[in-house]
Amino acid sequence: MTAEILDGKTLAADIRAELAKKIATMPGENMPVLAVVLVGENEASKIYVRNKKKAAAEIGIGCEVVELSDTIGEKALLEIISELNMNHHVNGIIVQLPLPKHINTLNVLSAISPEKDVDGFNPYNAGLLACKEPKAIVSATPKGVLKLLQKTGVDLQGKHAVVVGRSNIVGRPAAMLLLNNDCTVSIAHSKTKNLKELVLQADILVVACGCPKLIKKDWIKDGAIVIDVGINRVDGKLYGDVDFEEVVEKASYITPVPGGVGPMTVAMLLENTYEAALRQQSETKHSKTGCSCENCHC
Repeated sequence: MTAEILDGKTLAADIRAELAKKIATMPGENMPVLAVVLVGENEASKIYVRNKKKAAAEIGIGCEVVELSDTIGEKALLEIISELNMNHHVNGIIVQLPLPKHINTLNVLSAISPEKDVDGFNPYNAGLLACKEPKAIVSATPKGVLKLLQKTGVDLQGKHAVVVGRSNIVGRPAAMLLLNNDCTVSIAHSKTKNLKELVLQADILVVACGCPKLIKKDWIKDGAIVIDVGINRVDGKLYGDVDFEEVVEKASYITPVPGGVGPMTVAMLLENTYEAALRQQSETKHSKTGCSCENCHC
């Protein structure tokens, strides 16, 4: 068996193209706007922000980057986020991570208005996801993982999904999203005993643990779907958490690194921003007319 490659780059391009068509039909004053808060001089963060701004511009989403010194205090940063929350021109807000050590990341993410939290990191949105609420804004990477799984056409219902990694950014929300789509979910982490034996049970394997080439061919169930979220730079080359050259011979579908989940993350961030803009504009319209979504035709 040789696995079919899940091409995230092509799928992400298709999603961005479809978003561009939808945004092109919106009145100019309703064009979505994303605000990105960048604290400090982290070179990797700067590259990520540039890529997001470029991708947003290509499909018609405005992107305003707020660049701040790494000496900024937490109180001052929270005040800036409050201003963005109240700015009706801004539809989505993200804070590029990591933040300097003297700033409490949870406090900052919690301060973003849930309606504008297009990264899906606010605990309120995480709670909505856990409660299977459709209005939850889902973190971009797990949402991209689900889109890739749906692309296979495989029925997810009842499949045993194993998620290796329990971060708030990928592992936990990915597990909730899979559970909400009727998978039976196991979450593995650094303290999991007999990890190989657990992974061998997976019909769907999502790996996001930051360990290059951890998952080997003899860890994989025949025909499993393997989603590799890991990005590890070793001697100048990028590797995933899965040993691709080995596992591709045993899985039914697999994502490459790079070119798999990475491009999907940016596409999902843009989709979240577009959808947030639509919801905010709809709520504004309803508040002006005094109607409700259930009985109006606006």
